[in-house]
Amino acid sequence: MVLAVVAKDTSGVLERFEIERRAVGDSDVDIDIKYCGICHSDLHQIRGEWAMPLLYPMVPGHEIAGIVRSVGPKVTKFKVGDRVGVGCIVDSCRSCDSCAKGLEQFCANGMLGTYNSKTTKYGQKTKVLEGHDSEYTFGGYSQSVVVTEECVVRIPDSIDLAASAPLLCAGITTYSPLAHFGAKAKGSACTTGVIGFGGLGHMAVKLALAMGNTVYVFSTSVGKKAAVEELG
Repeated sequence: MVLAVVAKDTSGVLERFEIERRAVGDSDVDIDIKYCGICHSDLHQIRGEWAMPLLYPMVPGHEIAGIVRSVGPKVTKFKVGDRVGVGCIVDSCRSCDSCAKGLEQFCANGMLGTYNSKTTKYGQKTKVLEGHDSEYTFGGYSQSVVVTEECVVRIPDSIDLAASAPLLCAGITTYSPLAHFGAKAKGSACTTGVIGFGGLGHMAVKLALAMGNTVYVFSTSVGKKAAVEELG
């Protein structure tokens, strides 16, 4: 059994509870979770604030950073002791055009989310919460997780493991459009405007600066000016 933090309803109150992770399959990576970021979407889902199906009890968390503790016999990319991360996707059909292009988020048959996503779709089988039979995924607010190799990323030794967790959601959410629209390729020839300086805005500014862009921040909060200027 694995200790986890569980939301049982929309109250926003979390409780410690034990869950059971699935057995490690041939292509699975078993991860000892060291850190998990808190994304605002976790809070929305815990409280039932989005117009989408919600499944309780819920174990949130999709910014997972940890250490590999075991791997399946067909795993080739990771070994025990590797520093790894898991974002918001833990599986997809892997056969459609989008998956073939590495765009699993656009999986034609529906990607499998790290939590609150039906596990029967791709044979992930059940995770069991004590006293509750579950057929949906549980996230990173827990001690460990078992994920298919294709949805695990390596975290370089040069990056602080704790600081790497937000990169797996906020980081890729802002890096992707910057790269897609040429901010990375153009470097110092690119001027980037960032609207809002919250969690994502903060990440976007740091990434755009690292790409060599000239960066402007648009905010309604004058009090954030000093924090913006600290980033350069």
